[in-house]
Amino acid sequence: MDIARSIALIIFLFPLAYSPGPGNAFFASVGASKGMRGAMPSLAGYHVATFIVTMLIGLGLEVTLLSDPRWMRWIEFAGGLYVLWIGVQFLRAARVEPAVAVEQGPAPRGIGFIDGAVVLLLNPKAYVIIVLLFTQFLAPGDDRVGEVLVISTIFTLNNLIAFIIWTLAGVAIAALLRGSAANRNLNLLFGLSLIAVGLWMIGPAILT
Repeated sequence: MDIARSIALIIFLFPLAYSPGPGNAFFASVGASKGMRGAMPSLAGYHVATFIVTMLIGLGLEVTLLSDPRWMRWIEFAGGLYVLWIGVQFLRAARVEPAVAVEQGPAPRGIGFIDGAVVLLLNPKAYVIIVLLFTQFLAPGDDRVGEVLVISTIFTLNNLIAFIIWTLAGVAIAALLRGSAANRNLNLLFGLSLIAVGLWMIGPAILT
């Protein structure tokens, strides 16, 4: 991929990665609850899955994924349920007594590498964006694998930088609102936010 197309790709990806969305809300919530270090496993899981899925789609998996709309609706429904489940974990953490709260609040359990990967794998909009990405920026030629590798790397690193920023934003919010009561309120806020995101993901799967 030449420099001009690489720059165009980054410009194309910028609003998609940095604007609010389900992934950003998820990592801001984890950052506020668990801190940057605690969010690293889920960040790693999400972006390892991002790179693998992007490579597979670039090499032809989109034919299988998008050939049957029902398949995408099932992914959307499952992804919404999973985000709802994570939101419930935040609400449960908000009910923990102050005596057991840690410095950055009671962290919801079970948010690690696998959870980050599942959030990506069960997000059908990610598949659509990746397919669009290759439709626009994959140049015809003999070195398809090399082109797919470059695009997948740029896409993954761009997302990683964006989600680190959103995670740090969550950490900053938690730092400003210290204390057990504030921690509970933060868990409540992010839990409700994730539940709203989950419902937003489930809605189209039910209505279509």
